[in-house]
Amino acid sequence: MAAKKSGENLEEIKKRFNKAEVDAKVRSIMPFTDQWHNRFHVDAPYSLISDPNGLAYCDGVYHIFCQWNPTPINQNWHKNKSWMHTATRDFVNYSFPELSLWPSDEYDKDGCHSGCGFVEDGKLRVFYTCNSRDENYVRSVVQRFGTMQEDGSVTKEEIILRGNPEGYTAHFRDPNFFYRNGVRYFAMAAQRMSDMSKSSRPTNGAVLIYKETDEKNKFDFLGEVKTDYYDFGYMWECPNLLQFGDMDVLIVCPQGVHHEELKYQNHCLAGYFIGHFSVDSLDMIHGKFHELDKGFDFYSPQVFANEARHILVGWIGMPDLTDTVESAKDGWLYTLTMPRELILHEGKLRYRPVEEMKALRRDAQNIDVANTEKTSIQLTAESESDLNITFGAARKVTAAVKFGDEQFVFSYDRDTQTMFLDRNGMKLGGKGIRPFSDGKNTDVNIGTRKFKLFANLELNFRLFVDHSAIELFLQNGEEVCSLLIYPEQKGIAPTLEISGDKPIDQINGKVYALASLNWK
Repeated sequence: MAAKKSGENLEEIKKRFNKAEVDAKVRSIMPFTDQWHNRFHVDAPYSLISDPNGLAYCDGVYHIFCQWNPTPINQNWHKNKSWMHTATRDFVNYSFPELSLWPSDEYDKDGCHSGCGFVEDGKLRVFYTCNSRDENYVRSVVQRFGTMQEDGSVTKEEIILRGNPEGYTAHFRDPNFFYRNGVRYFAMAAQRMSDMSKSSRPTNGAVLIYKETDEKNKFDFLGEVKTDYYDFGYMWECPNLLQFGDMDVLIVCPQGVHHEELKYQNHCLAGYFIGHFSVDSLDMIHGKFHELDKGFDFYSPQVFANEARHILVGWIGMPDLTDTVESAKDGWLYTLTMPRELILHEGKLRYRPVEEMKALRRDAQNIDVANTEKTSIQLTAESESDLNITFGAARKVTAAVKFGDEQFVFSYDRDTQTMFLDRNGMKLGGKGIRPFSDGKNTDVNIGTRKFKLFANLELNFRLFVDHSAIELFLQNGEEVCSLLIYPEQKGIAPTLEISGDKPIDQINGKVYALASLNWK
């Protein structure tokens, strides 16, 4: 087979990027008014938005970068990967999104891939993966520093790491800093060339660790984080290593994990291990792998690491499934999650939207319904429903978010302690692609999810509905589910219909209309 050619030289690539023109185009589009653009989520103004990057807190400001492609070619959404930047003090008022980092030299001509942000000497800096390919399409990677300037652009600076270690492929990216005992380390997403006596596949996902030497910004390779999951997907992306008191949490995004009936049901996963990590032995003594989100569309999260609280921002999207995204025909794809605070509770993470977002609440509607088999609540196009259901005699309770004759449904079965999600009632967009786990590698369109959730006498939830994004927080944030929806009918305000197989004892709480984010 002939080698695939890159087809473009550096000068051709550089001509595509003009920060002033891109930023002006963004401002001309905002605020959003079209059918599916979200109002209280950070969206791509146009083209593809993906991995949150460079989350950093500096002088009272939260800086959020993310992957963006401002110059797609023939709907090749992942070509020309760049970084978009926005900033906020309160997660309500944001600066206009802007082009901040883009391909411009021989190291990153085929993409500025993911990385982290940090503060050094009073300056906001980034650390990211440069991706380039030769004339035969062979990938090479380097890891590089940059510093943000007053105009919002990132000046590219020294290269910290060239190539990938022996025994690992060039799928080597997503550097992320962490600190131990005052020393700076970084974790890297990697793909190990596997020992086939221990693995069912030629490559496996791994996380590698580097340690800063006595010379500032010089790092030594220590090795691989040792876990009990040697054969768990062919690549682990987007590592974050966090501390909660004396406990360590390792977040990773495994690709290629076999799907099971009650877990691992997405095309790619995002989850975490909890335990104790040693920077000396590189052992991670941990429990089982937990998924961060049980919805259809969640991937590549990153966490603000320089705050007393841990704030996660994720991507409501899924790699390799752009052909299922309805908004692509309008020239844009995907969104970011609302910022979520992570809390370690009884050996698991719990999640809640950051407290600051309550400032978006408007027009509270009190809900207090007793002894009912069905009730309907009118929502607005952007809403939050904070409700508690006391089951009473009901064994199965169903909540349907209805858009005319379309609906997204979540339901709970007390007899099996199982939560079900179903978006087969939506006409447009993907339902949920999952390969069978029987080795046939057959893809099917399945619009359901189910997972175990304990709810004895009551079920509580916070349901956030935006124009094309839903986030559902269950049982005080024990689980959260993120997904995309594309209601066919324009301008329709949804209703929330709650029903039981037998009378529900009580439904109470509040429903709010939500204001849009304020872009300045």
